[in-house]
Amino acid sequence: MNDQPTPADHPHDEPAAERDTLHPPVVDETVTAYDEDDDGTPAELDDPFAGSEDAKPVATSDDQDDSKPVGDKQWYILKVQSNREDSIREALLRRISMQGLDRYFGDVVVPKEQVTEFKSGKKRVVSRKLYPGYILVNMILNDETWYLVRETGGIGDFTGSAGRPSPMLPQDVAKLLNKAEEKTDEAPRLKINFKKGDRVKINEGTFENFEGEVEAIDEANGRVTVMLSIFGRSTPVDIEYWQIESV
Repeated sequence: MNDQPTPADHPHDEPAAERDTLHPPVVDETVTAYDEDDDGTPAELDDPFAGSEDAKPVATSDDQDDSKPVGDKQWYILKVQSNREDSIREALLRRISMQGLDRYFGDVVVPKEQVTEFKSGKKRVVSRKLYPGYILVNMILNDETWYLVRETGGIGDFTGSAGRPSPMLPQDVAKLLNKAEEKTDEAPRLKINFKKGDRVKINEGTFENFEGEVEAIDEANGRVTVMLSIFGRSTPVDIEYWQIESV
């Protein structure tokens, strides 16, 4: 018996030439396209590090820290030139705004009170400084704010000890600001420059040219009680405070 395999036994085993004829190999026909205008010069790419005209600065951690002042605002007393308290206050506020340091400052106050005066028999309401030569500033103290305040014209120095600015105590601040605050439901207080025991002379009215001693002062009504010697007896007489003068 012949054990050799025949083509009939393996119908799919085709000769190589016949296989290539029946199944030609696949050829890669991909063609690289070239620009007809390409002259071989390297392409110019946009600079990845170039900035845009519309670009905005990126906030860094340092920038973010600067926007949040460190510390709490406290009240300090500034020594300033007398009779210039209001103009110095305005100058300081302008410098704070120009330097962009508003976040470090609060109120700047010239403590005042409203008083009623009589001049030449006429009544008028005026503002009087409680502490001439001083203003109050609410601020966070650091090198930058200290320099700004000290370099403002008319300001001498901070009050304090050993050359260091000392903040005011909270209770003192509250007392002073409440005293300086104008209350609309209260009449302005009269300014009477006399005190009990002062020797005065009456310059108008029934007792003109009489001299006596101040016994009591009524600031609410603007009257002064003066003890006069009438017929050898000491007699209290109520007089408008602007009708008397110191002897």
